[in-house]
Amino acid sequence: MKATEATVKNPTGKVNWVVFNSITYASILYLILSLPLGIIYFTVAITGIALSIGLTPIFIGIPLFFGVAKLLNGIVNFEQSMIRQILGLPTVPAPYTYHPQHEAGKSWFMRMVRGFDGGLFIRDLILILLRFVTGIVFFVIMVTMLSLGLGLIALPVVHKILINEIQVDILEDSLFSYFEIDWSLNQQYLLYVGVGIVLFWVALRVVNGLMQIQRRIMYVDEPYQQTQPKVLMRDPMQEPVQPQYDGHPMDEYAQGLLQPVYREP
Repeated sequence: MKATEATVKNPTGKVNWVVFNSITYASILYLILSLPLGIIYFTVAITGIALSIGLTPIFIGIPLFFGVAKLLNGIVNFEQSMIRQILGLPTVPAPYTYHPQHEAGKSWFMRMVRGFDGGLFIRDLILILLRFVTGIVFFVIMVTMLSLGLGLIALPVVHKILINEIQVDILEDSLFSYFEIDWSLNQQYLLYVGVGIVLFWVALRVVNGLMQIQRRIMYVDEPYQQTQPKVLMRDPMQEPVQPQYDGHPMDEYAQGLLQPVYREP
């Protein structure tokens, strides 16, 4: 029997129309909040681990350490679910936890010890540290590029307001006067606005790119990869061996050789 391949469509979460898509502006809000949230996550992680290590001699630090590990896992799961909601990815079903009857009589400390996963704790701690770093870097990149684009788009309005209110000409020492290019103010306005629109569009593309990078850093696609069905491969070593002379009648000489020989007593 031949094996059939199952095709699974992977969720992409990519944005095509950046200007008119709500995902783009939700990503901007997420990257704005990423700076304070990253600082809070980092502070909670470092403070909790430091307290658990310092209070270990009086036994309070051990259950505190397990509580901090559980809290870090909850933070990572919260960040992953928030990225899925922003990018419109399908919701991952909650894992089923099986509690056998023989663990019902055990103490809460033993249940915490059995539920602790060292590899998962290290992964969550590294993800929170990366979340802190990327929150600062991505915030600076996004604010810089959006400010350049919006600033050039709003330059004509700001120039008019400054001239009429406080008589300050911010375009007096511009590149046009430096290179002695005789352009009128309206022509300069059109150039600045055009460059600003292009930079703003590029900034929105960069925002979506940063969101995709954050998605990969936080292992958002890990549950989808675990739930994909495996492709069945046909192993040639397990094929039944067909006899070489199957279907060919034996001649009389071969049949005589296969008959048992009886000897007279």
